[in-house]
Amino acid sequence: MARNRRAREAVSEAVVEKVDGGLAELMPDRDRPRAWTLLLDGAPQSHVDLDDPTYLDFEYQRRIGHIADLVAPPGKPIRAVHLGGGAFTLARYIAATRPRSTQQIVERDTALIQLVRRELPLDPQARVRVRGTDAREGLAKIADGWADLVITDVFSGARTPAHLTSTEFLAEIRRVLAPGGYYAANLADGPPLAHLRGQLATAAALFPELALVADPAVLRGKRFGNAVLLGCDAALPVAELTRRSASDPHPARVEHGRGLRDFSGGAAAVTDARAVASPAPPPSVFR
Repeated sequence: MARNRRAREAVSEAVVEKVDGGLAELMPDRDRPRAWTLLLDGAPQSHVDLDDPTYLDFEYQRRIGHIADLVAPPGKPIRAVHLGGGAFTLARYIAATRPRSTQQIVERDTALIQLVRRELPLDPQARVRVRGTDAREGLAKIADGWADLVITDVFSGARTPAHLTSTEFLAEIRRVLAPGGYYAANLADGPPLAHLRGQLATAAALFPELALVADPAVLRGKRFGNAVLLGCDAALPVAELTRRSASDPHPARVEHGRGLRDFSGGAAAVTDARAVASPAPPPSVFR
């Protein structure tokens, strides 16, 4: 009995370790026995429940989860690319909801990969390959038309690196997507939303169909936060995405069509030559 109690207490202790990108912390979730939050230099990155990988705690991950649910009929295996690994949360979600899916994670921080593999091991039955390299370098190694879904969720120091914000980068994503495949990107911005509008214009140069999912307060420029951009070369399931987003525990608004064009406000597409990193979040965001 005492041994079991000590084991439970050991499991509940935080894991703190230096990785390539800074100080990584795995903090136990006191409400879920085998759930953890990954932080890098104090900024929350991912939440994982090892007992229930279908549980998505972060708002933006829930929104990408809705998109993953709509890529193909329920339960059908897909091929997914994750640019940015974190704690592999969304790869675990897809593996659980769509068994036999084939997935590739591209994560530059090899020390973080080792930490996550050791402390939060993947299901050995999951068909997930993890590459320790830069997102664009990893993307270049993926065959044309291979992916049904590409998810971009890359942050360095809580900012998206400049070379992952350009038309050249999105052209590579478009190359690896199969016809009708989805591109989903986690974007972070605050007032005056110049970065978000620029990313919409950039995506519009490559994808004929776009949608944006975010908290209404973020879209109104009232606060800094996340927005999920969805792109495709075919019609999007906007009605179903809107229904799921509105009924989520963290309700969000979906912008599409003319409303999205009006929101972008005539912003110009971003190229490699003029790309800059996304804005740093204010300190109050993580308090």
